[in-house]
Amino acid sequence: MPKLAMLNMEGDQVGEIDLSDSVFGIKPNKFVLHELVVNYLANKRQGTQSAKTRAEVAGGGRKPWRQKGTGRARQGSTRAPQWRHGGVVFAPKPRNYGYTVNKKARRLAMKSAFSSKVLDNNMIILDKIDVNEYSTRKIVNMLKNINVEKKALIVLPEYNDKIVKSVNNIPEVKTSSVNILNVYDLLNAEKLVVVRDAVNIIEEVYA
Repeated sequence: MPKLAMLNMEGDQVGEIDLSDSVFGIKPNKFVLHELVVNYLANKRQGTQSAKTRAEVAGGGRKPWRQKGTGRARQGSTRAPQWRHGGVVFAPKPRNYGYTVNKKARRLAMKSAFSSKVLDNNMIILDKIDVNEYSTRKIVNMLKNINVEKKALIVLPEYNDKIVKSVNNIPEVKTSSVNILNVYDLLNAEKLVVVRDAVNIIEEVYA
């Protein structure tokens, strides 16, 4: 059973926490992690690109020159793809790139992402984040106290407007509540900072 130190906002150890083997102690499945990252990026694509085919480009109704006798190649329209201002061959059209991944794979990927952070010693447990006002300075000092200097994801048990807006001003640091966590954000962050109450919810959901 993985065991991690629990820190406060000053960086002092205030206890230890035992993590669930079934969530934070499995062997990470790299194939499923890759599958979920690709799925996340595909679902984020807007799919709004569009170009006109030769049937949709205005003009080109008149044959540019007669069929025979000019010495030039035969042409039927000035809007054929080889012409300037012509249509596009196999023109891209608006489409939805999103697709679904089955529930078991999603759960396994989340548990693999959590476990990989624990294995790499990149997961930090905080007893709580006590912010009573909008203060980026408090969050910056907290991250400095717990030795977080790189890209980080702070996982909260629920949305907290003061914490989220305080963190928004810090480059490469993001927040997420447990109910909207995704594999991409977990893997993209070099340090995962999880509030103790969020750990309990994660174990309830994924154990």
